[in-house]
Amino acid sequence: MADFDAIVIGAGTVGAAIGYGLGQRKWRVLVLDGADTDFRAARANFGLVWSQGKGRGMPAYQDLTKRSSDMWREFHRELCASAGGAQIDYQHAGGIAFCQGDDGFEERKALIEALDDEYRSAFADAGEPDVEMLSRDQVQDLMPDLRLGNSVSGASFGRRDGHVNPLQLLSALHKAIQAQGNEIRGRTTVDKIRPKAGGCEVSSGDLRWQAGRVIIAAGIASGALGRSLGLDVPIRAQRGQVLVTQRLAPVLPLPCSGLRQTAEGTIMIGATKEEVGADVSVTARASAWLSRKTIKIAPDLARAQLVRHWSGLRIMTPDGHPVYAQSEEHPGIFVASCHSGVTLAAVHADELAGHIAAGALPASYNPFHHRRFDVQTAH
Repeated sequence: MADFDAIVIGAGTVGAAIGYGLGQRKWRVLVLDGADTDFRAARANFGLVWSQGKGRGMPAYQDLTKRSSDMWREFHRELCASAGGAQIDYQHAGGIAFCQGDDGFEERKALIEALDDEYRSAFADAGEPDVEMLSRDQVQDLMPDLRLGNSVSGASFGRRDGHVNPLQLLSALHKAIQAQGNEIRGRTTVDKIRPKAGGCEVSSGDLRWQAGRVIIAAGIASGALGRSLGLDVPIRAQRGQVLVTQRLAPVLPLPCSGLRQTAEGTIMIGATKEEVGADVSVTARASAWLSRKTIKIAPDLARAQLVRHWSGLRIMTPDGHPVYAQSEEHPGIFVASCHSGVTLAAVHADELAGHIAAGALPASYNPFHHRRFDVQTAH
């Protein structure tokens, strides 16, 4: 039996960011990672730090994403230092989402305007819009080394957007947690969480640990772990497949919604959205679809050699928005579930970890409670 201030169940980007944030507050933290065969969204992430186009129907999610994007530069600086000077390739110069044809341009414009209207209705201090529509010529000026396909009619440009190497991010979070004197224990599948006076007991086989706070951030396993604790979060897996090309000379100065060039020069092409359960196999059909989509945008990439094809699982709620909740029956237990762990890493490490340390989520987090799904079902 060992005692900690907090136990985080899940060592992916969400859990590791929360654990790192608690460690920054000098908390004694244990982060438990599952089996090597577990599905790991963090290791198949596309790597966007992205706010544009997100949060339709939930202005609170828009706001959370914007805040996290704004915090990312300082978060990146502090994390690199905390991880002993670790390298985390991160760029923050904006990002674009291509539009195909006149109809595609108008649809994207309508979405951006609707999101801005929702945000301004909810937040009086919204400030200037952070997304603008660009004509085809404006997009070409931004990307002079990329010949656009004939169908590209323009794009939306988000000034808050950027991209990062997600594997370097996860590695740095783990290094920083250990540098804080805290522990990450791998191959440790949690069997049970037992509320006790003054805290909780977490068990894995014959091993047991106690803590005043327990945070469930175990991805697809979070639903089952929280069910008996008043945290019955509906979660499903969504498969995303990604292609990677050989290294090329720089052609993409900005990340795009489904296309980005890494610091090494490879181009990542993604990603599918497939409702196939926990199947993480790759398919020729997806490879062909992703290739066709890319060549329509950038015809010259047809000559690039593909060197890798992978798939991973997104952790999705019914509306696609995050869940952050505290158990009403057992106030020391929290759950955090989202599919935007990279974008939200900064706010998880700073703001969310701070609320957990304080012992309660504020009213501004009420829209993220999973009770919203009960209301939707009742209607």
